[in-house]
Amino acid sequence: MNSLLKFITCGSVDDGKSTLIGHMLYDAKLLFADQEQALLLDSRTGSRGGAVDYSLLLDGLMAEREQGITIDVAYRYFTTQKRSFIVADAPGHEEYTRNMAVGASFADLAVILTDAAHGVLTQTRRHTRICSMMGIRHFVFAVNKMDLIDYDRFRFEKISREIRRMMAEYDVLSLTILPVSATEGDNITRKSRHMPWYGGVSLLEFLENVSIGASEKGGSFLMPVQRVCRPDRTFRGFQGQIESGTVRTGDDVTVLPSGEKARVSQIIDAGVRTDSSRQGRAVTVCLDREVDVSRGCVLAGDCLPHVGSLFTARLLWMDDNPLINGKNYYLKLGTRLIPATVMNITHKIDVNTGAEIPADITCKNEIAECEISVSDRIVFDCFQSSRTLGALILIDRVSNMTSACGIVLQPIRRDASLTGQKLDVTREVRAGQKGQKPVTVWMTGLSGAGKSAVSNALEKLLVSLGKHTMLLDGDNIRMGLNRNLGFCEADRIENIRRIAEVARLMNEAGLIVITAFISPYARDRQTARNIIGPDSFLEVYVSTSLEECERRDVKGLYKKARSGELPDFTGISSPYEVPLHADLSIDTTEGSPDECAERVLKLIEERGFLQGSPAGGDTQSKSWIEYDESAEK
Repeated sequence: MNSLLKFITCGSVDDGKSTLIGHMLYDAKLLFADQEQALLLDSRTGSRGGAVDYSLLLDGLMAEREQGITIDVAYRYFTTQKRSFIVADAPGHEEYTRNMAVGASFADLAVILTDAAHGVLTQTRRHTRICSMMGIRHFVFAVNKMDLIDYDRFRFEKISREIRRMMAEYDVLSLTILPVSATEGDNITRKSRHMPWYGGVSLLEFLENVSIGASEKGGSFLMPVQRVCRPDRTFRGFQGQIESGTVRTGDDVTVLPSGEKARVSQIIDAGVRTDSSRQGRAVTVCLDREVDVSRGCVLAGDCLPHVGSLFTARLLWMDDNPLINGKNYYLKLGTRLIPATVMNITHKIDVNTGAEIPADITCKNEIAECEISVSDRIVFDCFQSSRTLGALILIDRVSNMTSACGIVLQPIRRDASLTGQKLDVTREVRAGQKGQKPVTVWMTGLSGAGKSAVSNALEKLLVSLGKHTMLLDGDNIRMGLNRNLGFCEADRIENIRRIAEVARLMNEAGLIVITAFISPYARDRQTARNIIGPDSFLEVYVSTSLEECERRDVKGLYKKARSGELPDFTGISSPYEVPLHADLSIDTTEGSPDECAERVLKLIEERGFLQGSPAGGDTQSKSWIEYDESAEK
């Protein structure tokens, strides 16, 4: 069976990537008769005056043919007598860099094209850096359009020197540079007679013979669990693909992140019981004892990856919205999907020079290094050690769009010495002492909607019922705890995070907490819910309209925002994301603050937060006190 080579063609826009692959397929006679006939017919109305336009073989989208550029990654499968290939033809336009990164993530080798007339461009450097970041270690640079410079040897050698200087900073296993003409077919499938000074092989011959070592070949056994198979009470197996090493019946394995150990009792490969299996195989592994294993866990042999909740990563940012400190996402790593927060952007990387640039914001198509924190311990590894446990993506929690792809650089050990202290006086004890159940009522809405008025009325009602409360109001908090924060997006995120942490601590003290904050972003309110705990969080949307809030304009803020004196003002120059699943919506134009507060109180009562036993009413509240009769004696 022929070996398989997966490679990507990339480079700057209009460098001839699609034409090169199309001409290779055409000259190597790897097209069906109907494909060849369609190509000849389509070329009659193409951009080459009736001559064969080989790029049409890969650019199939109507928009691609209209604009003469590649937009999406086009995958082609073909086989020669020596080898099988999968090629990803990637777009060169900066707007579609995210598509190029997807193609690079699967490839073992990169064919990067440069225009002989223009040399190495910024997008060429960006694609090279992305390929290296995605773990590609074999590079071929095809200096294209040699026919347009009359096959000038000196121009080719000058570009070659520029390429070698650029590649000096990368960890590469092989680097090949060859002159080609994608339109004329020079050095594509056979040596060109126009360049007798070139002593190398053609591109196809090189691809047929290049040796690509399998990633993570050998090594210790490693299998991320994709699924727990439990068809009946007599069988429990853990399914996944072996990413490295070999596993045998009787081997001792460690279940991560728990660290529990067990022995392999049975291996099922393709429905057949076997004594061993190797890297690349999808198997079901059974253990000799009951261990808590679920999707996202990892079965590992002798060499264990990292387990933790903090690490540094290098990201290619793909989102139209910029990345800033404190933003929350879903992180997909291995088979685990988990909430994560970008804690700190350490620096950006200049795509031209590789220099580290201090930054606190990252825009689309930029590369940055940052610190990421996840909500629970996960299994990960440095990308150089494991592509499977070292590659990640960030997913927007609202739109579910992929915001970034990246790699793990190293773990952060800040939390290694931190251990949660077990307290004898618990949350339940404090709450029982007060005869209530702790909850945070999170009031959100536009400025002037009536949040503070309703919150104040609600607290008076609760206190009249003998309940213990604390009201956190936006302006009061910003005049004290958060006085160092402004109103840009990053500061708004940090403002809400701090408030949520304070509310959680007050809930731990057994208090009913009421907050009155605009909190305009849905993801930040979700973060607050996660910090406080979904069972102790009630979201109340004060839905008073913008027109009414602006009519009231109690503080004169809307007038200043309209005149441009207040930038980043919610509802005018900054968005407010309406809650889609609030526990309660109230409109202060439909009732007085006292009436609205009554509705919120009814919600709190219906959810059972006003119930509870006073201290002395139950034994749990004083179980932490042990009476020692011997002390009296």
